[in-house]
Amino acid sequence: MDAVALINGQGSDERAWQGCDWLWQQPETGLHALCADAARIVVVAPHPDDEVLACGGLLSLAAADGLQSWVVAVTDGEACYPDEAWWTPHRLRDARRHELATAVSALGIGAERITHLGIADGGVAQREAALQRWLRRHLHKDDLVLAPWRFDGHPDHEAAGRAAWHAARAVGCARLEYPVWAWHWMDPAYAHIAWERPRLLDISAGRGAKQRAIAEFRTQTGDVEQLQSPPILPAHVLARFHRNHEVYLA
Repeated sequence: MDAVALINGQGSDERAWQGCDWLWQQPETGLHALCADAARIVVVAPHPDDEVLACGGLLSLAAADGLQSWVVAVTDGEACYPDEAWWTPHRLRDARRHELATAVSALGIGAERITHLGIADGGVAQREAALQRWLRRHLHKDDLVLAPWRFDGHPDHEAAGRAAWHAARAVGCARLEYPVWAWHWMDPAYAHIAWERPRLLDISAGRGAKQRAIAEFRTQTGDVEQLQSPPILPAHVLARFHRNHEVYLA
């Protein structure tokens, strides 16, 4: 099954995920244990919004605890609406950079903690080796790298995840993976086969900040003028990121 097929349609209903007892009965991991004494959290995000959808709660809690975070925006997500006359790639690039800055601000992170690499949206796999080299030059041994699950079902996510995994391994820093589109295409009944050791983080204290940050991505939720296409993040997708827990994969 190709990536487009994986992320089309309604996907797995959030009620089915809430009924996945195996997942939610996993022991919780506290923020300090999850971050493993890291001096800095580095979030590798293939598109602006992935870092907030998957890790917004953790980033908010970390900011409140005084832990420094750095967001690496691999692409600008400018190809999300290819058939739009008004929302051209150029306009989307500017809008999504602004949305990301305001979103991380809602989490307590300054816009100066964002690095935009400007790789073409949809073209991360073609630049995977270069991305890996760039990360190896900029990561530190005491970083915790958060990157997409390498089997997330979107080619940009998987390529960014692979590059981050190999770079973190080469540098010797801690790493965790986060799912985004896997919540859509995966059958909750088989999550125990795909995810051997999921780590649950209670983000109740940071959930409000995360929701405010998600709301900043108006181009993705459809809360903008002159958008004719269905939004990338409709209500049934956003429901998967309204939880009191985030899931990370070791």
